[in-house]
Amino acid sequence: MDFDTLTLSVDDHVAQVSFNRPNKANALNETMWQELGTAMEWCDTEPDVRAIVLAGEGAHFCSGIDLSMLLGVQQTIQDPCEGRKREKLRTLILRLQDAVTSLERCRKPVIAAIHGACLGGGLDIALAADIRLAAADAVFGVREIDIGMVADVGTLQRLPTIVGEGVAREMALTGREVRAEEAQAIRLVNRVLPDRASLQAEALSMARLIAEKSPLSVRGSKEVMNYSRDHSVADGLNYVATWNAAMLLSDDIQRAAIAAMQGQPAVFNN
Repeated sequence: MDFDTLTLSVDDHVAQVSFNRPNKANALNETMWQELGTAMEWCDTEPDVRAIVLAGEGAHFCSGIDLSMLLGVQQTIQDPCEGRKREKLRTLILRLQDAVTSLERCRKPVIAAIHGACLGGGLDIALAADIRLAAADAVFGVREIDIGMVADVGTLQRLPTIVGEGVAREMALTGREVRAEEAQAIRLVNRVLPDRASLQAEALSMARLIAEKSPLSVRGSKEVMNYSRDHSVADGLNYVATWNAAMLLSDDIQRAAIAAMQGQPAVFNN
């Protein structure tokens, strides 16, 4: 697919999606928000894609919302009726939220490969990924507090479940920078790689390992884990029982068993 603010390529069942405004530190303008959602939807529906690596071109992963977009909000929502003006603002926020949630909604696992700045809206997006890897130069921060606003597209909802309430509140209320080593210590990222090249290699290796597995099982595991995160253990167990009652008897189990007996890797349909 052709994008103005992203690049997208597919190789060996892995989609590589990159923010591509390096001269703007990959700041999120309106087009990038829209294209992110479009890219994730395309990856979700493209049979050949089994895993996704999300990265950033240039020196940074994503520095957050483009300030020119933020400053233009008043003009975007202008209306002589105050109620309708507020309704337009709410609709705008919901649209940005939906772009971030597109990473979770995509049935294929998303690995965020983070280097340089991952701030504000960039952190919102990274938190919606399934797995986060970081280069040693990565810096994370909830920067909304520094511009006088409440973070509103996902960080306040997702961060506490990842790092815990105390650390999440500290980050959200102080806006302080969290560097890669600390990010790993608080479980914000799975691991830290020495540089961007190592980061990209590790992210691709992990994505390819996922792509070798049963696509039906990978999609189901993501679905069940997302559901279980937001529900009780009892609800999650009931959900996975229903899921497996519908999906368990697939060709993939037979292929995996035969391949194991033959000592060969299994080959699965998309």
